[in-house]
Amino acid sequence: MPELAERLRGVPMAATVAMTIKAREMKAAGVEVIALTIGEPDFMSPMHAIEAGYQAALKGETKYPPQDGTTALKQAIQRKFLRDQGLVVALDEIMVGNGGKGVIFDALMATVNPGDEVIVPAPYWGAYPLMTTVVGGVPVIVACPQNNGFRLRPEDLEAAIGPRTKWLVLNSPNNPTGTALGEADLAGLAAVLERHPHVWVMADDMYEHLVFEGRHHTLAAVAPGLRDRVLTVSGVSKTYAMTGWRIGFAAGPKPLIKAMVTMQGHVAAGVSSVGQAAAAAALDGPQEVVGTMQAAYRRRRDLVVDALRTAQGLQCHRPEGAFYVYPNVAGCLGRTTPGGRVLNTDEDFALALLEERHVAVVHGKAFGMSPYIRISYATDDASLEEACRRIVAFCAELR
Repeated sequence: MPELAERLRGVPMAATVAMTIKAREMKAAGVEVIALTIGEPDFMSPMHAIEAGYQAALKGETKYPPQDGTTALKQAIQRKFLRDQGLVVALDEIMVGNGGKGVIFDALMATVNPGDEVIVPAPYWGAYPLMTTVVGGVPVIVACPQNNGFRLRPEDLEAAIGPRTKWLVLNSPNNPTGTALGEADLAGLAAVLERHPHVWVMADDMYEHLVFEGRHHTLAAVAPGLRDRVLTVSGVSKTYAMTGWRIGFAAGPKPLIKAMVTMQGHVAAGVSSVGQAAAAAALDGPQEVVGTMQAAYRRRRDLVVDALRTAQGLQCHRPEGAFYVYPNVAGCLGRTTPGGRVLNTDEDFALALLEERHVAVVHGKAFGMSPYIRISYATDDASLEEACRRIVAFCAELR
């Protein structure tokens, strides 16, 4: 059989996907599994967005779209950046992609040469180092431990930058920790970046509207002097519960956006025209739904954190945003489950919790920092309450 590409060696399936598949298989076999693995809102997409997509299809807007996005959606994105961050962005500084992930991949493909380095603070969304590896880059992982609030410190950023550094990835609010970078955090990092003009910065703001204390801050607004090097990434997936519509977007310097659009043209040609109509309606339409979902996530965060803080061996911080908690399981390691499994790692913990208590979570190793687990609370209150009850019982039964 002909061989597969070398670039796929050492690039496994994302752990989040793997655990979700395992949970689905158990459900199909009749096991009552509660899956807290995927960061996917359980709410419906806004009805006015659904209606806009439907009307676009009825009007025949089902042909190939422009590679950079429809004018209507790009104008809505313009208004969104001005409204939310005070950023004035030209239409040729905006592109629409196949979800935020598609936008990020286009950016890396358009800029990273073999051996170029991408700084990824940990804990991280697993796609950052995996995509970097696929495009021939080298992930440079910088640990941001919990005693620093899971925040990247300026001195650690300075130490990580080298002559081959091409990108710094900043994800706030963060997946998996829920940490939200404040204005002072970003200003400190910006002071370092100003000394290194060869470094692009990717501000992944996909969870920008899910901040529970204060407001969201983005690097391009905090440090306007870096605007010609910052790519601000967002989308409608998390804010508007529109994951399946696959609409992400980015704003950045014109030469970078032009290169990314060229790359997208070779990979996907464009993005669903019907989905773009729905996204424009979501951005421009009534925003009350965003506040409703944000309030629900905040309530769920408190429900989960308060419950897990009663679990023996767990330490659970209270995140500032997104819809994840990232509890430390160090106090449970070295112990044995009722089923006889010795818990040596956070992956052992996650697998035993699934097999013995039927709760699916993702182990912290997949996010670059152990011993933790990531729990998504983007699901209904009743499921979260039962899942927490099972986790607390699981921890209590360890010996």
